[in-house]
Amino acid sequence: MSLREIGLAELDPAGFIERQVREISAAVGDGMAINALSGGVDSSTVTLLGHRALGDRLLTVFVENGIMREGEPQRVVSLYRELGVPVQVIDAREQFYDALKGITDPEEKREAITQTFYRDVFGQLVRESGATYLLQGTIYTDVEETIAGIKRQHNILAQIGIDTEQVYGYKVVEPLIQLRKPAVRVVAKALGLPQEIYDRPPFPGPALAARVIGEVTPERVQVVRAATAIVEEELAHTAAFQYLAILHEDRVTGMREGKRDFGLQIEVRCWDSEDARTGSPTRLPFDVLSNLADRITNEVPGVVSVTYNIAKKPPSTIEAV
Repeated sequence: MSLREIGLAELDPAGFIERQVREISAAVGDGMAINALSGGVDSSTVTLLGHRALGDRLLTVFVENGIMREGEPQRVVSLYRELGVPVQVIDAREQFYDALKGITDPEEKREAITQTFYRDVFGQLVRESGATYLLQGTIYTDVEETIAGIKRQHNILAQIGIDTEQVYGYKVVEPLIQLRKPAVRVVAKALGLPQEIYDRPPFPGPALAARVIGEVTPERVQVVRAATAIVEEELAHTAAFQYLAILHEDRVTGMREGKRDFGLQIEVRCWDSEDARTGSPTRLPFDVLSNLADRITNEVPGVVSVTYNIAKKPPSTIEAV
């Protein structure tokens, strides 16, 4: 891979910000650009870099794809309004669920999300807005895992030979592509983003679709969404790199009030890691795990089983799909 990483030790945040603002401005020129803001640290950092470079010539949108966390659109719009960045919410739930219907293979799901996002949703936005550039928060680890064949990250395009201008009608600018997550956090803090953003646990580009094993439906996403809210609330006090809930495909036998309850299984993962290249399950106290199980089985309808992942990365990966 010819792309050179800028490691944390050599990163000059102020110099990096100045250089990227200059490069974004030079790339876009007098034109318009668009970017998708999810509320995570990568897209948030790109949003502020883009607005420094382009001002009101950057259209920032939140794509409501139906697979985000609870209350995410409202939270993102409110937070960025306070930062002086207007965010337009695009309702694309129907498009994403139609694209995912009947698909169970992980790579096919990622491809469906990629095509819906870049071709359908952003293709239309580009035509309507006149933007000719898309700013996005691709980071070094995304490229590394895709090139290595571990998993196709949905935001990897040019690096695998896709000419975005020819295929989608716009060019892609990736200001963070030489950084890993810890370095992005440093840049985000230097840009003045609040701690709730620059310290936020990573969240996958395919969103909760990456945490549903099997077909992604609104009903199944709601299950993992509710479990995710509990996991994030209960583990927010830990120093873990990332924590998440996964919905398994098969139903399992459980019981309630002396009768069989043929229900769902949630897997909890919590990771200690520096940069997501390797990871070890966090050694959570058993009472924390027990409380997680009690809350999820009592508060998330249909769940009868909660497990905790204890396999390291590698051979496991941080996300399940």
